[in-house]
Order: sequence, then structure tokens, then C-alpha cells
Amino acid sequence: MSIEKITLRTMLGNYPNLAALKKKQLTSDRVDFDFVDVKVANQFFKALVRDAKFDLSELAIVTFLQAKAYGKPYVLLPAVVVGRGQHHTIAYNPERGHLSPADLEGKRVGVRAYTVTTGVWVRGILREQYGIDEKKVHWVTFEDPHLAEFHDPDLIERAAPGKTLPQMLLDGELDAGIVGDQLPDPRLKHLIPNPEAEAKQWALSHGGVPINHLVVMRQEIARAHPDVVREVFRLLHDSKLAAKLPDTGTALDPLRFGVEPNRRALDVIIDFSFRQGMIPRRFSVDELFDETTRGLTALY
Repeated sequence: MSIEKITLRTMLGNYPNLAALKKKQLTSDRVDFDFVDVKVANQFFKALVRDAKFDLSELAIVTFLQAKAYGKPYVLLPAVVVGRGQHHTIAYNPERGHLSPADLEGKRVGVRAYTVTTGVWVRGILREQYGIDEKKVHWVTFEDPHLAEFHDPDLIERAAPGKTLPQMLLDGELDAGIVGDQLPDPRLKHLIPNPEAEAKQWALSHGGVPINHLVVMRQEIARAHPDVVREVFRLLHDSKLAAKLPDTGTALDPLRFGVEPNRRALDVIIDFSFRQGMIPRRFSVDELFDETTRGLTALY
């Protein structure tokens, strides 16, 4: 007797490692994907954690940690779909004078939202490498947290309507800003010197390239169909292989599959999230997963 396929309402970004899956170049007898149209994946995270809109989705790791803390109905798969060094993501405007990471206490620093995963990574790195107390930095944000239950600390300032982070940097209204993967204006400069070399050293000494987004599945589906969980994990990994990306599972592989290749990096982001008030307690890495997802491994 044939087993009926399950169709999953799916939100995944447009990355090289997911192209084969999204273009339906990979086949499965067990699962189909109903992909939503995505331009910027993080714009869908609120719909996931507030309204449970998707059966399968990528999700930023800090948002997942908060979702777990507030009992949202999703389980984590140890499948990284976005990972990168973070040292290059904070910038300043050199036309307003030289600034170094050690100068940040007392300065105004912009970030899209206080809870974004990149911001948590950067604040943790600044504390560990440069001794910066994030509570002594004046943070300016532009968006609400993804979780409706979480409220920004009192020290956070919301930028006025119509203001943008890049323009505030250029106008001198911000001293620095966490701008993401690309500098939004050629006049801006990376705050941390030699960010690529620093990021490589960080990955080697902390168990891996920092994790941005992993994949989550609706809890009731995962519990009822562990074979679907395993099949989705296989397809995600096969899609990475189809992109001919390095697939070693080692520290410098940003898209690692399985709990053990990601354990140390997950430990670090859990610690950063707790210290920065994102979550009420430190989770263990193992409790982020259920019985099925904890056992998922890739053949490296």
C-alpha cells in the first residue's frame, strides 16, 4: 500500500544551498513543498512565531530560542541554511571621525531590532573581544521584536518614523550601526578591522561559523510523521550538495548539518541570548531538539 504524500506549506529564502529544492530538482516519495513567494525571509518570521503560518520554515536562531521560551508549536531541525561570520556586519561613517570597537560605550548604535540574531552575535563578540558592556551602549532600533510576548529593555530607543539606519549613520545621528551582510553605502566602513580574518579565527576558536538561520517544522507534523522529518533533512542536505558548496561539517563550513557539528556554536548563542536578556534561562543544546531531530546526522 502506497503512503500518501504530505504537502508542507513552506517558507525558505532564495539561497544557492536551497536552489535545487526550491526549483523542484530533488524528488521525494514522502513530501511535497508548497513554497510561499519570498524576497526577504526575515520579513516572514513574525507570521511564523505569532500566527504559526507555515508547516516548515527557516527561522533565526535567537527568534527560535525565544519561540521555545514562549511555547510556540515548532521543533528545530539541526540544518543551518544561513550562517556567516559576524565581524563585518557593524559599520561606522569615517567622515564623522575615526571609531574603534573599544570606543562604543556611551555611543549611539543602530540595529534593525534589538532581538535580531546578528545583533545578539555582534554584542556578544564585542563584549568577549573588546570588553564592551552592551548596557552602556545607547541602542537605537527600527522594528519590533518578532515575538509579541517579548518587550525591548527600557534602555532601547526607537528611531523616529521615516528614519533609516544608513542615513542616520551618514548624518551623524548614529555613531555606528549593525547593517548586515553588505555595507549599504560606500562611504561607510567596517568598525572591526580585518573582519574576515577575525571571523575566521572566531569560528576556529568557538566551534564554528556563527549560525543565523536553521529550519523548523510544525510540532504536530513532526511528532506524527518522523519519517517526514528525516526526509526533509535529507532533501535540505542534498540541496546543499547540489550547489557544490563545501560540505565538511567542520568549523569553517557555515552550513553544518547535525547536532554535533553545531553544538559549540549553539552553546555560544544560547549563552549570548541569556546574558542579553533574550531568554529567561539557558537552554541546553539537546533540549532544543526532540527525539527525532536530535538524531539527524549528515554523512561528512
